[in-house]
Amino acid sequence: MLAYYLFSRPEVLSWVANLSQFNYLGIFISGIFLSLGFSTALSIGFFLASNPEIIIIAAVLGGLGAMIGDFIIFKSIKFSFMDEFKELEKNSAVHKIEEIVKEKKHVVIWHYLLYIFAGLALATPLPDELGVAMLAGLTTIKPLKLIAISFLVHTASIFFILSI
Repeated sequence: MLAYYLFSRPEVLSWVANLSQFNYLGIFISGIFLSLGFSTALSIGFFLASNPEIIIIAAVLGGLGAMIGDFIIFKSIKFSFMDEFKELEKNSAVHKIEEIVKEKKHVVIWHYLLYIFAGLALATPLPDELGVAMLAGLTTIKPLKLIAISFLVHTASIFFILSI
């Protein structure tokens, strides 16, 4: 509601328009804040109000910023919850699930569905913390794969937002 209120005010829109020399830098910074749950709406408002000349460049820069934000979240989750993940790996139920996944190929489909659901969580205005936490805690995703998924999903969603 705050973002709607702010970006419906003409003075805020004119202030964003006056930032034209920093437009792409602002889009990059807004991309970082797009990843953080409480600032997503403000970032989307800035994207819409900035009205960049070249949408694809703006989408790539915003995607890079969001990728950096997601990577920070990923590293924070891995660092903060590493002990919990190690304890979970020692659990016999987790070992049984791993054996089932290795034995039965159709269970691997659920693994890919998890990636799809996490990607959707990253692409939508839902907090990215949800999608990144799913990837960090429920999969053995490598940081480069997370970076690629985050960049592609966010660039596409920012391009869609800017195309409106």
